[in-house]
Amino acid sequence: MGKIHLLRLLWVMAGSTVAITLALYLTQASSPLLLASLGGTTLFLFGLSALPAAQPRAVFGGHLISSLIGVIAFQLFGDSLSVTVMALVVTIGILLLTRTVHPPAGANPLIMIQAHASFSHIGFTVLLGVVTISAVAFVWSRLGVGKQKYPVSWTQPSPPSMNWGIWSD
Repeated sequence: MGKIHLLRLLWVMAGSTVAITLALYLTQASSPLLLASLGGTTLFLFGLSALPAAQPRAVFGGHLISSLIGVIAFQLFGDSLSVTVMALVVTIGILLLTRTVHPPAGANPLIMIQAHASFSHIGFTVLLGVVTISAVAFVWSRLGVGKQKYPVSWTQPSPPSMNWGIWSD
């Protein structure tokens, strides 16, 4: 590993520390598990920041849509295994169709159902956490080591095409 790679790695780790610490502090989540998917988001925004799944459209869309599906599923149908599976499958379909796939957000329906979350959790926990991590990533990428600035594109879809990596367009 070259010197620049080591410096970049340390910079990414430091930024990740600031972002997730600030998100946990600001949200004052009743349980850090409500923010479990934000750990993966932090990895994407700091370590994989050029990927389509790390761009704001995917990050915000993925988290908000998947959390909303989880809360609605719980509020309407409870927390059974079948409800959890249905919410996850619906989330996968909607994120693919809207091209807002952010893999860590795929955990949100499960988290929201298991936490018996209310609609307020979407704003006061998920949205505040995502805004915090994204804002730190935006600033951090302009202060430090490396040329990659976050975001690469505010509206880049994820996945980049509707073929979902299987069929040709």
